[in-house]
Amino acid sequence: MVDSAVEYFICGGFGGICTVVVGHPLDTVKVRLQTMPIPKAAESPLYTGTFDCFKKTVRNEGFKGLYKGMGAPLVGVAPIFAISFMGYGVGKQIFGPDSSSNERFTYAQYFTAGAFSGIFTTLIMAPGERIKCLLQIQQGANVPKVYSGPVDVVKKLYKEGGMRSIYRGSAATLLRDVPASGMYFLTYEAIKDYITDYGKHEPSILGTICAGGSAGIANWLIGMPPDVLKSRLQTAPEGTYPNGIRDVFKVLIKTEGIGALYTGITPVLLRAFPANAACFVGFELCRQFMQFLFHKGDKSVVEEKVVV
Repeated sequence: MVDSAVEYFICGGFGGICTVVVGHPLDTVKVRLQTMPIPKAAESPLYTGTFDCFKKTVRNEGFKGLYKGMGAPLVGVAPIFAISFMGYGVGKQIFGPDSSSNERFTYAQYFTAGAFSGIFTTLIMAPGERIKCLLQIQQGANVPKVYSGPVDVVKKLYKEGGMRSIYRGSAATLLRDVPASGMYFLTYEAIKDYITDYGKHEPSILGTICAGGSAGIANWLIGMPPDVLKSRLQTAPEGTYPNGIRDVFKVLIKTEGIGALYTGITPVLLRAFPANAACFVGFELCRQFMQFLFHKGDKSVVEEKVVV
């Protein structure tokens, strides 16, 4: 049991690191699109779309500008994956069929167990997302920076409002991750069941890539609206939204309309498939390496995968 938990933690962390490295540039584009100022009358928007944002970021800040704020998710990714995996396992025990029976999981049980796992990661995800977003919106090579890095963000946020300021957006993070995680695990398990004929044979690498990438897309189709609200709440000056996410929603709908809830969806979907494919491939390669390194005789395949 101990070896298994350590293996899940290490391999899940490595898979998560692969996800961040592959997907962070487009995450930066997403956050900048979500938080750019609303143009005034007769004024052009800061970015006309995904590719315009990508081009201007590289032109003004170099490719390293696309990786701003990556430190926070990298630091938190291993424990997030471990905790989320644990949460999903616990959820399957609580909501799934009795282990002594031969019943298969239903799609509703997969979704409920996955949604349950989203509760476990908010403690780490909320401050990590706040730090990441604040660093990502610092734009322009010649513009004075408010924060020099993740540690500086934490210090200044704590001085500004204590732990409450650091954890601003926790409810929005929970609102995003619970349904999104449910859809993620449901999609992954459904595709895996189909390509393996309900576990009668192991999935190929291509099958794992397909299942994981599709799960990532499904995750963000559900999670995008609360993610937009979360980004705006976490990057707004103190006191802008006294009632939290409710005020963000009211202002957004009034000034920009319902379509604004999917601002930044293009870079998210462009990132979702390769990032999650990288996660699952990284997870499996790490697992195989550990089995080789420690001469394990156990050839069992880890069934659950986790998304960041």
